[in-house]
Amino acid sequence: MDPRTATRATVLLIALRIGYAYNWFDTGPGLPAIGSTFSVGTADLGLLVAAFLVGAGLLQVPAGLLSLRWGARSVSIAGVGLLAVAGAASAAAPTFPVLVALRLLAGAGAGLFFSPAIGLVASLYPAGHRGLPVGTFSSAFSAGAALGIVGSSALVPAIGWRAALLVGGLPLAVLALAALALIPARAGAAPPPLPRRRLPSALRHPAVWAIGFAFVGLEGASFATGQFIVPWGEALQGWSILLAGAVGMTFVFPSVFGGPVGGSIAERHTNHRTQFALAVVGGAALLALLSWAGLAATVLIGLGFSFAYGFVYAVMYVLPHFWRDLPPNEVPLAIGLFNSIQLSGGAAVAFAFAWVVGARSYDVGWEFLAAAMVASLLVLVALRPTVGPAADPPGAAALAPR
Repeated sequence: MDPRTATRATVLLIALRIGYAYNWFDTGPGLPAIGSTFSVGTADLGLLVAAFLVGAGLLQVPAGLLSLRWGARSVSIAGVGLLAVAGAASAAAPTFPVLVALRLLAGAGAGLFFSPAIGLVASLYPAGHRGLPVGTFSSAFSAGAALGIVGSSALVPAIGWRAALLVGGLPLAVLALAALALIPARAGAAPPPLPRRRLPSALRHPAVWAIGFAFVGLEGASFATGQFIVPWGEALQGWSILLAGAVGMTFVFPSVFGGPVGGSIAERHTNHRTQFALAVVGGAALLALLSWAGLAATVLIGLGFSFAYGFVYAVMYVLPHFWRDLPPNEVPLAIGLFNSIQLSGGAAVAFAFAWVVGARSYDVGWEFLAAAMVASLLVLVALRPTVGPAADPPGAAALAPR
């Protein structure tokens, strides 16, 4: 593909990644208003938050399999289009159950977009020239997540939660149509069909399942904080919604810096279990302090927590390239499987957090999230130590969270 066409397609995909991430987090600042509109409590709002993660988790593995049949371009654009339509339609939800169903559908679209989109970006460039575009595509998630929290915090008091969700969905739909028109059909085309064989190694690999379950707590904590930090700041700290949104941004954006650090360390050193443990336990310790934090301390906690989980995700996505018994062409499927486990389990953790907050308090809720992060991490004992030359893992590529 000629450089100009590849660059144009990459810019579009990065824009889609930003809009995609925006729609992950634009509901958080509107949760109190949604609760008032439908007369539901915190536990019900937790179900709304969890529904998106369930949809995203269930479609991770099917997305990889569908892209083998229809190509990465078709599946990723269809997925982000579904996210856009469901996100925009959420603005017109007549009842709370309908809103939950639409968020589930939006999450399904997000699941279809993720892994095929990574493969699509990589397919635009020859080997040895993929690191920068894929890395930039990765970082765009953190930018979009921060924009979703801050943007929605500004829009909800000005135009209401319904219009704010519409602002998230409609521009993403326009971008999806632009991608369909401007990204060449040959990009990310489906590979030739493979002969029938037994279940792919990625679906049977013990390390894939260990990674999936080990970070269920982290996934739930990162998503729950991103959604509920603004309502917590308004209700208990007395902050304005704009100040709470700005603080909430610190719980998502710095992960963009943790990613490159984690990826670099993961490629140079093979003590990956230790890297995981230090980052997760450190992040959990910070989150446990949130109950006693003022404004400045909350910002510092957010910076450290989001850096820690950005670090973990980078190490996580580098790790499969070290598994010599995993075929390189099955790495995306492996990532899709452990993402599916994490997102589905994380949905349960996020819902449980909301239930704890409704039954007890936010203070107990933050402690619950910290405990969940450490408890699920214990599954790492089933992960074999990494072996092999860390400086040049086979088939290494820069991959991104979610």
